[in-house]
Parts: sequence; structure tokens; C-alpha cells
Amino acid sequence: MTSHLPEPARRLLSLDVVRGITIAFMIMVNNNGGPGSWRFMNHAAWNGLTATDLVFPTFVLVMGISVVFAIESRLARGATRRQLVRHAVQRAVILCLLGIVVNSYPFFELAHMRFYGVLQRIAVCYLAVSLLYLWNSRARLLVTALVFTLVGYWVLVRWVPVPGAGVPGRDVPFMDVRQNLVSWIDRHLFPHHLYRDVPDHNLRDPEGLLSDLPAIGTTLVGMLIAVWLRTRRSIPAKTSGLAVASLGSLALGYLWSLWFPLNKNMWTSSYVLVAAGYSLVLITVAFWAVEQKGWREGWTWIWLVLGSNAITAYMFSELLEKTLRNVHFTSGGKRTDGISFVFDHVFAHIPDPGWAAFSYSVSFTAFCFIPVWMLYRRRIFLKV
Repeated sequence: MTSHLPEPARRLLSLDVVRGITIAFMIMVNNNGGPGSWRFMNHAAWNGLTATDLVFPTFVLVMGISVVFAIESRLARGATRRQLVRHAVQRAVILCLLGIVVNSYPFFELAHMRFYGVLQRIAVCYLAVSLLYLWNSRARLLVTALVFTLVGYWVLVRWVPVPGAGVPGRDVPFMDVRQNLVSWIDRHLFPHHLYRDVPDHNLRDPEGLLSDLPAIGTTLVGMLIAVWLRTRRSIPAKTSGLAVASLGSLALGYLWSLWFPLNKNMWTSSYVLVAAGYSLVLITVAFWAVEQKGWREGWTWIWLVLGSNAITAYMFSELLEKTLRNVHFTSGGKRTDGISFVFDHVFAHIPDPGWAAFSYSVSFTAFCFIPVWMLYRRRIFLKV
């Protein structure tokens, strides 16, 4: 008879591998080589889904898994819940501050400083689920919280009137790119401080306040996966469970998308489930290869290096890109910047624009690998 008692918290190598793969692809798509890049290396413009749209939710979901293992490990070592609450708050604040640095570098213009962002969303999700798990770690509560976040968000976006526009689906198109409750809240909460790399940057932000709710749902999915992995079931049984959960999440998400379209910008509830399903495919394969088959040597190394300092790798890539983008000089009689200069003199010679862009993306990511590898060699793991 299978026991359902949780096993002692231990680090999963497969989880580190998934984290490393995810951060590598995140750096690649954030530096995709420009307009010549293939479609899957770009976000969907609004409704819809590409491989790029799966990167951020995969990282958030993996964080949810890590939260459970980290908390259980610290509790087992004698940490009190009060100490862990203090640690969670401190870490969330630091992540938010680092996110503002990434957004604002190198000019730090307060008049248009963006307060939302990738690291800020990670901070909000991390804090919310950490406090919830420390309060009550029962799987039933986590499932209830997940249903509440996803269904509650759907109700808010679908039936709450947008001030000045009306009821979505009746007075204004449902999930209109400008007239939706998510964008309305962000415009009124932080006018002139929204994401500036989209044409309508004064109208919306892809990491806005209200859409943090379903993003927390993504993290809760990760926590439920961790609860499953901590049971005393056999490794093959856990692999099978992950695969079944993947198929179920994909089926439910695509079904829900008939009424609530897939949309990364608004982080729709259907998107949470579909993205979680694809993330689970990656996790299942990694878990099967590393934990079940024992394939731990060779191929895992590069992903372990990146995954061991994932936030550091992300920050280095963002600050490097902005530094190169803001280094201007004249070359061949034309004004250029560091990134354009490298691309024009190296990668633009590749005849196919898609391969040229992809080669640049891989090369940029490989360069970002160097400082993380140096830290890994010295067994330095930067934590926040």
C-alpha cells in the first residue's frame, strides 16, 4: 500500500535543470536578434500563444515548487515560522528593488520610472504563496486558493464594468487591448510609469497589478506539484502523475480558452493552465531523465550552472543589454550602438535573417553564461 506521508525535503537535481533551461531561454527571447527573429522567439501580440510566452510562467511555477522544498528544509533545520516570514518579506522587498534597478538602468528617470516588472511579479508571487504555505500547508487549501485566484480573476475581467467603457462583452469588446479592467487599474494607479516597449505604453503594462492574481495561481500550481513530489510514492509513480497532470492542465486550459482567451499580457486563467501544462511537460521529461533514469552526468552541467544563479544571470543579461544599447558611437559614417554594431559586423553576414537573429540570441546567452560559470566554479551562489 502506498504511503502518502511527505518525505523529508531534499533538493531535486531535475528542478535545477528545469530552472537553468528556463533562464537560458528567457535570456534568449529577451535578446532575440530583432525583427528578423522567428515567430516563436517573440511574444504573441495580444491573444494567442508562442513558445516565448511560456518562459515567464515556467520560471514562476518552478519558483512555487522551490518555495515548498525551501520552507520544509528550513523548518527541518529548526527555523521558526516567524523567522521564515521575516525572510520572505525581506526577499520580496529586495527583489522589487532589483526589479526597479533593472527597469530604470542606466538613467533612473523618476518621471517615467516603471514600478511593475518581471522581478516585481516574482516578488509578489513569492511573498503571497510563502505566507500562505507558512500559515497552512494543506493541499486542500492550496487547491482552494488556486480555484479562487483563477475563477475570481475571470469574474473580475469578464463581468466587472470598466469605468468609462462599460461591461466587457456588451458595451466594449471582451478583453479589448485598451478597454479592460486590468489596464484601467494600471493607468490610474501609475500613469506614465507603465511598460514603454509597446506602442500603447501609456495604456497598459504586461506585469500589472490585477494580473498578479492569476500569476499567484501559477505559483500555486508549482506548490501543488511540490506537494506531490514530496509524497512517498515511487519515482515512476511520480513521473506518471506529472504526465497526467500535464495533460489535464492542457485540456482544461484549452477548453477554458474558448471563453477566456489565452493571453500572456493579461495572464488569463486559461493561459495559467495551458502554460502550466507545457511547463509540466518539461518538468516531467527532466524528472524522468534525472530522477528516474539517473542521467545526471554531462548534459545537466550547463543547466545547473545557469539554474544555480538564475536571478544573477537574468540581471546580468538585462543590464548588459541596456549598457550596450546606450553606448553610442560613429562607425562607417553612421551613428550606431553596441548591439547594432556587433549584429551588423558579425551576424548580419548570415544570409537567412532568422538564423542570423537566432545566432545572435545564442551568442548573447553564451556570453551571459561566463560570469555565472565563474561564480559556480567558486561555489558562490548569490541569494536575495
